[in-house]
Amino acid sequence: MEFLLENILNLVGFLVGLVIGTVSIIGFRNTGSPTLFRLAIAFFSISIGFFVIWTGYMVEDFVIKSGHIERWVQTLGIAIQTVGYFFIAFSHGIKSVFPKSSYFRSVGIFPLFLVSSVQIEHIFRSVSFILLAYAAIETILSYFENRNKGAISVAIGLSLLALGEFLGWYSFVFPESILYFVSMIIKIAGLIALFIPVSRVPLTKIKFDESFD
Repeated sequence: MEFLLENILNLVGFLVGLVIGTVSIIGFRNTGSPTLFRLAIAFFSISIGFFVIWTGYMVEDFVIKSGHIERWVQTLGIAIQTVGYFFIAFSHGIKSVFPKSSYFRSVGIFPLFLVSSVQIEHIFRSVSFILLAYAAIETILSYFENRNKGAISVAIGLSLLALGEFLGWYSFVFPESILYFVSMIIKIAGLIALFIPVSRVPLTKIKFDESFD
């Protein structure tokens, strides 16, 4: 039952990311916005990450049948998703690789010190979390400055993705809990929230950069 649910959630994540990436690339062709081009790369990367993990579960379920997915497959999928989160963060307010505030840097590094042995998956999830959390904060601050309604959906989406990554990391600490499934659902919800402002661009042919200034 767990394998089936994980297969479904990763497949949904793959399809959602693929749809948003396709809409983003159409928007880029209509507007010429470099931000939409970066978003297309981001969502395609996230989609591929979900696909890699989904493929790992399918191979395990029908071929290997060892009872668990290969760790390197999941790590590869998470790494590819992290690349996508990097481009999303830089498309939504990130102005430098790391925030100037030592407080915000500590937010992303904090999860690494909660485990006895830091695995590469934890590193990728920590990097994803700090990028998404910082981008969400920047977007919220941008909303208070400009009162752009589209920023609300973006901030919600980024916040949900950050929360999903944090819960995904925490599920490694408590592997028997439902946190992994919850994190997957939250991440998919975050992608859908980001899809709302992106979907308007190809229809209205308004430059994406201007709509979030």
